Amino acid sequence: MAKDNVEGAPRKKGKFKKLLLVSVAAIALIGAGAGAGIYFGALQAHEAKPEDKYPKLVLRSDDDAEPAAEGPGKEAPLKVGTVSVPNDRFKVDPRKYEVTYYPFAESFTTNLADGSGFLQIGISVSTFYDGKVINNIKRQAVPIRSVVLMVLAEQDPALLSTSQGKQRLQRQLTAAINDVLREKEGFGGIDNVYFTSLVIQ
Repeated sequence: MAKDNVEGAPRKKGKFKKLLLVSVAAIALIGAGAGAGIYFGALQAHEAKPEDKYPKLVLRSDDDAEPAAEGPGKEAPLKVGTVSVPNDRFKVDPRKYEVTYYPFAESFTTNLADGSGFLQIGISVSTFYDGKVINNIKRQAVPIRSVVLMVLAEQDPALLSTSQGKQRLQRQLTAAINDVLREKEGFGGIDNVYFTSLVIQ
């Protein structure tokens, strides 16, 4: 009997070691799973929300001074918005938000619809949103230029000689530019198009 007890002791130690190893492995797996959950949860929390990548409205400040460019030939720093909006069709109160104007450096020249002459026009756009809209315009300059030329080529010179015809063209250009920005960047943001020059010949 004494011999059986001596032989049984190592078996109990072996079972205990196995049980201990299984327990330690289970705890390690649970810890690894919890750690992975915390890690990936933190990553997800830091990912940009969809509205964060879109431009934000710039609240009008009491200080009317525009930020100055740093040095000759340099542009002023782009404005930073603070007010998120659900979409780019949000109705903006112009008394509450700052406007930024962006002039296109080159004028647009095209033949008119009836073939009787050509139209040369310089334009500037306005936005109440921050510098992201200006960056989007610069990044999409080629498709914007193309769509502006297409809209201009469809114009009737007789209509463009009237104030109503020019206002209609402003609305058409605003819609066309916003359509390009929505398609390419997911957000329009252009409030209006202004003529800096307009020549019909």
